[in-house]
Amino acid sequence: MEITLNHYLVLSTILFAIGLIGVMRRKNLLMLFFATEILLNSVNIGFAAISHYYGDLTGQMFAFFIIAIAASEVAVGLGLLVLWYKRNGSIDLDMMSTMKG
Repeated sequence: MEITLNHYLVLSTILFAIGLIGVMRRKNLLMLFFATEILLNSVNIGFAAISHYYGDLTGQMFAFFIIAIAASEVAVGLGLLVLWYKRNGSIDLDMMSTMKG
């Protein structure tokens, strides 16, 4: 059995659904970051599969830039997460609605 473009797109769709459910449930900030990473990686799989199918490198370049942006998002987000945890002792998102500045 040969793996076709449809297989990759179905995998991408399933991962996107898992990530979307994770973002909507959002119990704490760390799980929200993980769910966002799953969303971005599912899009990367779709871009790379379609790019390979059509023999064009554009989708793979988009995936490369998405990976770079996701890495910077994680670096900044985890830094903020550590500061929030040191300050409040919890990473619960419901407590973040009380932020005042």
